[in-house]
Amino acid sequence: MFTGIIQAVGKIGRIEPQGADSRLFVETGSLDLHEAALGDSIAVNGVCLTAIEYDGARFAADVSGETLARTTLGGLKPGSEVNLELALQPTTRLGGHLVSGHVDGVGEIVERRADGRSVYFAVRAPERLARYIAEKGSICIDGISLTVNGVHGAQFDVNIVPHTLQETTLHAARVGQKVNLEVDVIARYLERLLLGDEAAKTDGGGITHELLARQGFLQD
Repeated sequence: MFTGIIQAVGKIGRIEPQGADSRLFVETGSLDLHEAALGDSIAVNGVCLTAIEYDGARFAADVSGETLARTTLGGLKPGSEVNLELALQPTTRLGGHLVSGHVDGVGEIVERRADGRSVYFAVRAPERLARYIAEKGSICIDGISLTVNGVHGAQFDVNIVPHTLQETTLHAARVGQKVNLEVDVIARYLERLLLGDEAAKTDGGGITHELLARQGFLQD
């Protein structure tokens, strides 16, 4: 688990194709690795990876074809900047929100503009994720815990304060850029719980007005 509070911005050193998979070598910059061990989880742009090798100020991790296909990691190149966060410890302050590092989908930045001292971003999410994104709720963009300011269908907006802009890869984010999205884990599990026995049906249509009525959540 992670908090979505970025600890450092690193860079991709090199990428080694391994058949359908890849091995990433990540230069960690200012990230403190002195307590890190083989097998530890490190979030790279919000994707939970397992460190299989350490070499000074860098680590290596294998990335499956599934992860390459379902996140933005497949588009990384040597020199690409990435947001980094070590996994939670029991004594860690939970400054953001609970983040699993399991990306739900890839969104696209559709607008960026100055808004006072902050920067406004509008992001279009995949339509299937729209129901999990709520105004003033939490969203994780490339591993960064952010508050949703507004929601308009499958599009939502956030404001990035100067510190977050400076300390993450968002300083270079541009319109048209793809970003990893992870919705609030509580929303995902809440939906499954509300489905009850319907969750076991592979052709289920999700939560509907009829389902809520049958479960007693709606009254005439």
